[in-house]
Amino acid sequence: MANKKLKSASAQEFVPIQEIREGIAVLKNGALRMVLMASSLNFALKSVEEQEATIFQYQNFLNSLDFSVQFFIQSRKLNINPYLDTLKKVENGQTNELLKIQTREYIEFIKNFVETTNIVSKAFYVVVPYEPPVFETPKGAADSILEIFASKKNEIKKIPDTKFEEYKIQLFQRVDTVAQGLMSAGVRVAPLNTEELIELYFGLFNPGELEKGGAPTVTS
Repeated sequence: MANKKLKSASAQEFVPIQEIREGIAVLKNGALRMVLMASSLNFALKSVEEQEATIFQYQNFLNSLDFSVQFFIQSRKLNINPYLDTLKKVENGQTNELLKIQTREYIEFIKNFVETTNIVSKAFYVVVPYEPPVFETPKGAADSILEIFASKKNEIKKIPDTKFEEYKIQLFQRVDTVAQGLMSAGVRVAPLNTEELIELYFGLFNPGELEKGGAPTVTS
């Protein structure tokens, strides 16, 4: 039991997240991150003029930013078990024997198709960061510099509630800038809430667990 707890504690040292609060990931170094889910864009189906307009708008969006953003694409093997469970319930509820047979054959077709074909679902995300001012401290400048070099690698920097609200406003302004810029290029975005962020990060740090139903739950 002690070894298990020790391994769990050691694994947590590699996770840079301190907490997820109000849809914001707070890193151990005090930095803030918001994750936006982005819609896909079928670029190949657009006309040449539409493609050029999209590229131009996207270029303008990138040039207008005075902070960095991260684009992240998540590919995950499609899990059709919930869909198959629904079909099985439909099959069991069928009173017409012919429809029951057809439903059963359709279930087998879907299962065989997915097993022989590598079908993945893709999700697109934009990570918007905010780094609190490094020297925002009541100490003198020299003390601040010494404190930076003396800080431990895994030291957790707690953010006071008043500062969190202030930093959150700054982060939201950046999110609005990103959302408007991508909208001009035809891409819609929506911020992930706390539960969605937990599920996303859990899946990243625990590959394959979501398919097994191992995702954590959020209780209020």
